[in-house]
Amino acid sequence: MDIRNIAIIAHVDHGKTTLVDQLLKQSGSFREHQQVAERALDRNDLERERGITILAKCTSVVWKNTRINIVDTPGHADFGGEVERILGMVDGAIVLVDAAEGVLPQTKFVVGKALARGIKPIVVVNKIDRQDSRADEVHEEVFDLFAALDASDEQLDFPMLYASGRQGWAVENLDDERKDLAPMFDLVLRHVKAPEFDKNAPFAMVASILDYDNFLGRVLTGRIEQGTARLNMPLKVLRRDGTVVETGRLTKLMGFRGLERVTIEEAHAGDIIAIAGLTDATIPDTIGTMELTAPRHAIPVDPPTLAMTFRVNDGPLGGREGKKVTSRQIRERLLRESEGNVAIKVTESNETDAFEVAGRGELQLGVLIETMRREGFELTIGRPRVLTRENPETGAREEPIEEVLVDVDEPYTGIVVEKMSKRKAEMRDMRPSGGGKVRITFIMPSRGLIGYHGEFLTDTRGSGIMNRLFHGYGAWRGPIEGRRNGSLISTEPGEAIHYALFYIQERGTLFVDPGDKVYEGLILGEHSRQSDLDVNPIKEKKLTNVRASGKDDAMLLIPPRRMSLEQAIAYIEDDELVEVTPSAIRLRKRYLDPHERKRFERRAADAEVVA
Repeated sequence: MDIRNIAIIAHVDHGKTTLVDQLLKQSGSFREHQQVAERALDRNDLERERGITILAKCTSVVWKNTRINIVDTPGHADFGGEVERILGMVDGAIVLVDAAEGVLPQTKFVVGKALARGIKPIVVVNKIDRQDSRADEVHEEVFDLFAALDASDEQLDFPMLYASGRQGWAVENLDDERKDLAPMFDLVLRHVKAPEFDKNAPFAMVASILDYDNFLGRVLTGRIEQGTARLNMPLKVLRRDGTVVETGRLTKLMGFRGLERVTIEEAHAGDIIAIAGLTDATIPDTIGTMELTAPRHAIPVDPPTLAMTFRVNDGPLGGREGKKVTSRQIRERLLRESEGNVAIKVTESNETDAFEVAGRGELQLGVLIETMRREGFELTIGRPRVLTRENPETGAREEPIEEVLVDVDEPYTGIVVEKMSKRKAEMRDMRPSGGGKVRITFIMPSRGLIGYHGEFLTDTRGSGIMNRLFHGYGAWRGPIEGRRNGSLISTEPGEAIHYALFYIQERGTLFVDPGDKVYEGLILGEHSRQSDLDVNPIKEKKLTNVRASGKDDAMLLIPPRRMSLEQAIAYIEDDELVEVTPSAIRLRKRYLDPHERKRFERRAADAEVVA
């Protein structure tokens, strides 16, 4: 059977996973009357809740006696490491672009990676059925993007389809009959070349995806670069420097058939397979026969730009709400994550029972923390910080810079430009994008975006859309203004009392409800002024013989401000931590004792004077 290997790449929420659902249905991959969840490839709970793809996944369909292996890739820039590896497994790509939103930063990122590998993409303008669709303009935007990314003449001559992934049709011309996705299947067979490899050479594949299965253990997925894989054949694993990691047998060989991973007896060069049974092999090792002498080429991945410190939960409530609380358990889990996710780096911290975790962005690290929380871990997390570097030629300090694309309603452009300029952003472009909206392009330091997204949504009344993409490294831009308001800090342990909170709320915004557990050093809310304020949340009303006439009934509390994990991480300052447990997310001071906090503040002030 002939083979085609393709990736579906696009900006987040442009319809990749929904389109794959329809490709599976129309190719007959599902049995008649089989119940299949919407966005079938997003199996992870977090993917379903957030409506985004986090992990790359493989599937396959058969069309006209040709097996088409399809890889669904993440659309968010934080998960770009997944996209880069996947492109090494495929010979073609479908670039999906929203018919209304057009080309966005992540589109630029994934297309640039694909073009650099020599892939000749198929462009699909999706969501044509939207009322604000502007198909012709989007076509021109895509052509301009390809030209800006130095596409070759062959790549610029890309085939194009118009489609609705949700309704399940694609057409070459907008006037054609809209009935199914047959034009897309046929175009893939015509345009994407069959993989060309030496089938007689010794078997070799590069591991591109690593995941864990409760029954199979470590499962490595990749494309066979040469030769034939057969069940029970002897294997060895080579690192990129040529060292042998382990030897063993191919005890479990699987191919992708629709949504299932099924056991097969053999697979040939060009096919995408999964292997289980190896204990030490990881990404991007080369797995091959015993006569293999050198590893296959693997794609280098862009370095991480953001780091956080993961610590043991040493607060007064530590160990009460989670099952996994020791530094050894946290270390093992983080090292396992860094094996399967090459965009994450884990190192030991200078602090006791703490680890430095570096990644591509707040979302990626937030997803890792949320996953660990659901697995029963307790952690405290420090404020995100960017990873700087020295310029190799001048020795000057450089920091990661982002390209930020903002879509806002016209009345809010002034406040957005003002806030972004305070965060050291340079405006590069501003133009109307239709429907009373304006599209603004900024170049700014990554650290300027930490903690800004919530403020941005407030300033734009929830209507603004912000997209970001790593642009490169640039000169250090100097200090950036942080959070202006101080914290309301608990002075006592116990349970928060309604009476005490009623009087505390006059000083700022509360984060807790009556009955919530509190302790010394816990952040109860945001102070209305710049300084921190110590308050007592368990103070009770003194009882007297005189009965109050309805005064207590009027003690109404404003509902507290509840933060998501990402909001909490973005909110804290350098002297604060987020306490994460399976049942709660709390904010606290790094030093719970007020005397220790004073000493820390004095040391920080002295360090600033020296600097």
